[in-house]
Amino acid sequence: MSVVSVQNLTKIFPRNTCALKNVSFQIDSNTFLVILGPSGAGKSTLLRSINRFVTPTSGKIFLNDQDITSVHGKKLSLIRKNIGMIFQQYNLIERLDVLTNVLIGSLYTQPTFNKLRSCVFHTFSKLEKNQALDCLNLLGLMDCANQRVDTLSGGQKQRVAIARTLMQNPRIILADEPVASLDPLNTSIVLDYLKKIHETKHIPIIINLHQADLAKKYAHRIIGMNCGEIVFDGTLNELTNVQLVSIYQGNKA
Repeated sequence: MSVVSVQNLTKIFPRNTCALKNVSFQIDSNTFLVILGPSGAGKSTLLRSINRFVTPTSGKIFLNDQDITSVHGKKLSLIRKNIGMIFQQYNLIERLDVLTNVLIGSLYTQPTFNKLRSCVFHTFSKLEKNQALDCLNLLGLMDCANQRVDTLSGGQKQRVAIARTLMQNPRIILADEPVASLDPLNTSIVLDYLKKIHETKHIPIIINLHQADLAKKYAHRIIGMNCGEIVFDGTLNELTNVQLVSIYQGNKA
């Protein structure tokens, strides 16, 4: 059964800017998918459509066979509990310690009153704290649990953001250029941990990347985008130099 199914997705922004054009694909729980392409290819718009930060102009998005294309309000909030999102910017509260930042991820699964109480008083249950520590352990950050976030390196901050996402118990993780601002060493560390999470927790992951070499190293499947369209969809072995030209230069090659 597919976890995500995207059908003929199109997004047109004001002034007739077409960010996505008839994009279709589906993935199951065994998929580590890299969306590869240059800036402006439509990669971020695609992820933001899947988590419904962007409303498509036309087409359909299904999450576990549920049509989420037009949902809003409380129904949309319930759906977003199942979708973990990792950004290029870590979106952490830097004056707080690492453990508290990770615990904030559990707020997605709490009733509104409990959310407010936890936010104001930092009152998290022992079970939640143990789960957060497990997430930090999985990301190699146990020694940093009581450290303020603003003392961490960029790579460590991104791993804290990933641990916070795991606190949601997501059914899928979307990562939008999560290593774009990291050095090569931290890039490898972060992607290694994402691959480990996929393999040990069986969570499908869709990740946007610019770099073809990283896509070749980590992806089970690669979708290449150019000017809002899918120009390649296949395995690592099928990604030839000709295909890379079509992804990065389009029909002008």
